[in-house]
Amino acid sequence: MAEARQEARAEPATADREIVISRIIDATRELVFEAFTEVRHLSRWWGPEGFTTTTRSFEFRVGGEWDFVLHGPDGTDYSEWITWTEIVPPERIALLHGESRDDPNAFESTLTFAPNGTATRLVMRTVFPTRELRDQAVEKYHAIEGGEQTLSNLAAYVAEITQKKKEGH
Repeated sequence: MAEARQEARAEPATADREIVISRIIDATRELVFEAFTEVRHLSRWWGPEGFTTTTRSFEFRVGGEWDFVLHGPDGTDYSEWITWTEIVPPERIALLHGESRDDPNAFESTLTFAPNGTATRLVMRTVFPTRELRDQAVEKYHAIEGGEQTLSNLAAYVAEITQKKKEGH
């Protein structure tokens, strides 16, 4: 007689170093993916509420880099750097994100774009080098709220594009 095995769903080994944020965005995944891949789009929505982005250089390809400055609402500038480690249009983008190319505390993010009816489910999974760095990002830099605000800005931006297309602009 075969024994019934009950498998416990294991936590990923990185669970204590992760932040996972997801959102349903009312646009096709092709449009949502495009909003991540072209600097003319990114500069319009990237960052939490009240932040603006200035791009110094941008090359969207595996091994390419995005060097930019986030300008906080209080006037503080934050140097940022991203390199793309995997690009699978329109399904997935993986990247390494830090303050600069040689940042020892850079973190990895994977974005997945899945159809959800006529909308898109975007999941952003970020893994930090250590639990302490994740906790610092959450507590000091409000990474969860900032990530949710960034995806909210993206949703509003692509809704605006979709509306303009419907109006024939």
